[in-house]
Amino acid sequence: MSGVLSNVVLDPFAQGIMQRALVEIVLLGIAGGLLGCWIVFHRLSYSAEALPHAMFPGLVGAALIGAPLVLGGAVGLLVAALAISAAARIPTIDRDTSISVVFTSMFGLGVLLALSPDSPPGVQELLFGDVLGLTAGDVATAAGLTAVVLIALRVLHPRLLATAFDRDAARTLGVRPGLVDLLLVTLIAVATLICVQALGNLFVAATLVAPAAGARLFGRGVPTTMAIACGIAIACGIAGLYLSYYAHTATGASIAGVTVAVYVVLAGAARLAALRDRPLPAR
Repeated sequence: MSGVLSNVVLDPFAQGIMQRALVEIVLLGIAGGLLGCWIVFHRLSYSAEALPHAMFPGLVGAALIGAPLVLGGAVGLLVAALAISAAARIPTIDRDTSISVVFTSMFGLGVLLALSPDSPPGVQELLFGDVLGLTAGDVATAAGLTAVVLIALRVLHPRLLATAFDRDAARTLGVRPGLVDLLLVTLIAVATLICVQALGNLFVAATLVAPAAGARLFGRGVPTTMAIACGIAIACGIAGLYLSYYAHTATGASIAGVTVAVYVVLAGAARLAALRDRPLPAR
């Protein structure tokens, strides 16, 4: 019995592609779990969802011409920022509407480019991801970008902490909340570059937001919440790999599906715990 169980657990990782995928999942879990907590604390979940959409046409364009994805993502963000600025000048369109229209349009353009019959097959992986197709170089790049995110989060930690819970008090300490938000959005863009090749543009938000949102339901204090978020992200990623291997499902979708399912379970458990602890009404 123990031998059968050992085979079930270890067999998927006997191949190099699964070993590289496992390393990538751990990197995503660490970067996504830590950064995701600040995204949730700063209420930037919408930005984490919309930013990859704005970057997508630039990522596809870079893949088509063989340019670095970092350059393509930067160009995509620049075009989106200029488009939002132009749309915001129209008196009949408010800023939220202009942002939604631009981000949706950018994502639609990227999808058209990626799914065009003339596009190489590898470009479509930017939409859906292919964690099993990563090379050693891809994993090394992800490790480098993860290191950048971790170092930046460590340097920015006092400012992130000051602005996350009391922005007015942060200003009295000389911290500029708007600048901190901008730096955090920049880190979201870097994290998108880590996630997009492995999970695809469609599933980036699930990796960045869901583990942190679930961890916040039970975490007591910032360090504990971050540790729980990283644990959830890594565990869900590994569970998604197993699901993909044995059920023959798309890997990125499997990981995202497990992550969202775990969040739903945690949210339900937190709700039940709150109802249980609610004091009974006096008679």
